[in-house]
Order: sequence, then C-alpha cells, then structure tokens
Amino acid sequence: MNRIPLTASGAEMLREELSRLKKEERPKVIQAIAVAREHGDLKENAEYHAAREQQSFMEGRIKELEWVLSNAQVIDISTLDPGDRVVFGATIDLLEIDAEKEVTYQIVGQEEADINQGLISVTSPMARALIGREAGDEVEVAAPGGSRNYEILEVRYV
Repeated sequence: MNRIPLTASGAEMLREELSRLKKEERPKVIQAIAVAREHGDLKENAEYHAAREQQSFMEGRIKELEWVLSNAQVIDISTLDPGDRVVFGATIDLLEIDAEKEVTYQIVGQEEADINQGLISVTSPMARALIGREAGDEVEVAAPGGSRNYEILEVRYV
C-alpha cells in the first residue's frame, strides 16, 4: 500500500479536524436528528432529512480522515538536509518571469494542499516541475492556462 506524504503540521491539522468532527460536530448532528424526530412524520420532515444528510457527509469525512492518517507518512521537514534542492516540504520563493511577480509556495501532501495559503500538492504540475531544482534555476510549468516560466529565487525549509 502506498503511504500518503504529509508534513507534520498538515498531519496535526487533519488530527484536529478529526477530533473536532468527532467531539463537537457529531453530537450536534445527533441532537438535531433527535429534535427533528420529535416533530412527527419522518417522510415529510425536511429538518430530519437535512440532518441525516449532514450526518452522512460528516461520517464520510471522518472515515476519510481516519484512512488518510492511518496511511500517512509524516515527514518532519526540519530534519531534512537537501541543501538548496527543492524537495517535499520546501518553501520556494519564485519570480514569475513574464508577469515580474513574486510568489511563494510550499510543497505539501495532497490532503493538506490549499493554493489560497500557498500550499501546493506534491502531485501538482508546479511541484513536479520544481522538485530537484535549485535556487537560480529557471523552470517552465505546463499549467491549464498555458505555459509559465519561473525563476527560483530561494529555497527554505521552515
């Protein structure tokens, strides 16, 4: 079975979400179902059906988080010493050459990726183009919106 790479902070974030779902959200949904049942006929009870649907989605997310965490390979990036090379967990400062715009990304596991926070999945085209490169290298990334050229300004391991 393949292990799922996660940073230590990403694994902690997923553990916190799992704990919150189990300890806070699950009891709320169970209570909402109980209250909706008290309203009588379940066939035409919209509150009951909405609460059951919410419970179904939540239980699915709980199972998904448990599976991910049980199959995770947590990589502590503070123990890595790849030099100036880009590897999993690296924070990379880039210059988008055509737009002359600086961006910063960290390469993380697929489950913790969030482009709005600058966290890109290790399986993304951007990460695949960057891995193995060093500061000063120019990289061409084939993106859905067309090809983009970047220069790697700095590689950090925070």
